[in-house]
Amino acid sequence: MKKGGVLVVGGAGYIGAHVSKLLHQKNIPFIVLDNLSTGHKDFVKWSPFIHADLSDKTAIENCFKEYSIQTVMHFSALANVADSVIDPASYYQNNVVNTLNLLDIMKKYQVSEFIFSSTCATYGIPQTDTLNETHPQNPINPYGHSKLMIEQIVKDYAKAYGLRYGFLRYFNAAGADPDAEIGETHSPETHLIPLAIEALQGKRDALTVFGNDYPTPDGTCIRDYIHVNDLADAHIKLFHYLQAGNPNTAINLGVGHGNSVLEILATIETVTGKKVPYAFGQRREGDPPILVANNRKAQEVLGWSPTYTLNEIISTAWNWYKRQ
Repeated sequence: MKKGGVLVVGGAGYIGAHVSKLLHQKNIPFIVLDNLSTGHKDFVKWSPFIHADLSDKTAIENCFKEYSIQTVMHFSALANVADSVIDPASYYQNNVVNTLNLLDIMKKYQVSEFIFSSTCATYGIPQTDTLNETHPQNPINPYGHSKLMIEQIVKDYAKAYGLRYGFLRYFNAAGADPDAEIGETHSPETHLIPLAIEALQGKRDALTVFGNDYPTPDGTCIRDYIHVNDLADAHIKLFHYLQAGNPNTAINLGVGHGNSVLEILATIETVTGKKVPYAFGQRREGDPPILVANNRKAQEVLGWSPTYTLNEIISTAWNWYKRQ
């Protein structure tokens, strides 16, 4: 049996690839499993690769037979909110049913540590300007529901089968690897920063800013943007936390303050020296005015704090896009 250590499911995707690079730098053995539906084979640079889908239980089991796996980091999910409303069946099948396949194989092979890529979308409409982990979880779309369902399933598995877990609820992941080896590439692209960069590069029409009449200082939505490498660092810290036998946990990952859409566009223009063409459009249904993390628990439990500034988030994203 080959040494595996950590199984990174979805390790060819945006966040999974950045976590994979950091695992490599920390000399933590790992393997990547990805179906490449949204991931990129050229992002798998530092480990063995298994091309498989979580719907294929035989392929998953073969992975556990071939490699000595102690921990699973699970990033694989459909993650477009609008698509989840149009086609909820695919989200429940891919995100929930396929995760059950993974958990059942883990149970069979007595792999008991599970790190789950969750989301602030499980909270739904914020009741406060900053959200801590005790905020009620009331998702407003199938994507958020699918992630919350997995959290509940994992909690039930923990009680019944001794599964040990950590949930990391991301806010707005952004930026790219400072070395520009990997970065943010989605198809279709839905995230603000890459959309704005593509607009200023002339690769797409003017950016649409959804709403300018929110109760915020400039009328546009405020979000908590966190660098993808800060997210990756939290995963490594959570890995060591679970390895040390600490209790199951759920933790928000954000910088703890927000920036409006117009502030993001202004920063992009400062960093690039180029104008972002944009026009205001109608609000999107379900977009709260402000969505910002309270990250105190991450600091206290994991000893984690974000290190990248907004300028650095934009700069790394810009360097990545210039190389494409």
